[in-house]
Amino acid sequence: MTRPRSTVREDGEETDFGFTRVPLQEKQARVDAVFHKVASRYDLMNDLMSAGMHRLWKDQFTAQVRPSRTGPFRHLDVAGGTGDIAFRVARAGTPKTEVTVLDINGDMLEVGRERAKKRGLADRLTFVEANAEDLPFPSNTFDAYTIAFGIRNVPRIPQALSEAFRVLKRGGHFLCLEFSHVDIPGLDRLYETYSFRAIPLIGQFVTGDAESYRYLVESIRRFPDAELFADMIAEAGFARPSFTRLSGGIVAIHSGWKL
Repeated sequence: MTRPRSTVREDGEETDFGFTRVPLQEKQARVDAVFHKVASRYDLMNDLMSAGMHRLWKDQFTAQVRPSRTGPFRHLDVAGGTGDIAFRVARAGTPKTEVTVLDINGDMLEVGRERAKKRGLADRLTFVEANAEDLPFPSNTFDAYTIAFGIRNVPRIPQALSEAFRVLKRGGHFLCLEFSHVDIPGLDRLYETYSFRAIPLIGQFVTGDAESYRYLVESIRRFPDAELFADMIAEAGFARPSFTRLSGGIVAIHSGWKL
């Protein structure tokens, strides 16, 4: 049976870690532990879990960034350690496009650095280990901010959204790709069964770790639906919040502007 969907309760004492309530100050360490375990096989698992669909979702997502073709463009990709989003943005831009990859997990960043070297992109990317809730950049720095499949793992989501707003320039674009709520009858039950039964088994077979993937599935279920998350983006100060559901609502692309 599906658990109740979260409204991202952050009452100053506790928050969600999957289906478990934990002290707010403990969530980040627990999330870090999950990604330390899965970093080396993270991208392989994405291919297996989504049957390669994550590549198409990311292509459609990054197509909305639209880096300048004529002048400087500064882009920040948060929770993007392995580089999937950053590589796409860098290739879509020009030599004047500066891409910063930020992640709180050093293991994920190390995977990203190695992948960047293999792709000949190491000199076009900057990797920064830092927290999405406390970005180490001046206000009004970036032209665009992306976060893909990362916002649901942040302990204080409103704080991360506030920081995104702060570091964007006026006219800057906020984009978030995240799992959402399947809205097609029949597909919702099929997806539910696949998520809770198959994904942990795949995780166990490929990485020897079923529990980390059980948490990731639970975190998807606890994340707000697209309408509620759009409201949160608006509350952070972004104008024209919108979302586009993909693949029957399995994921959604969220957009907002700092005007």
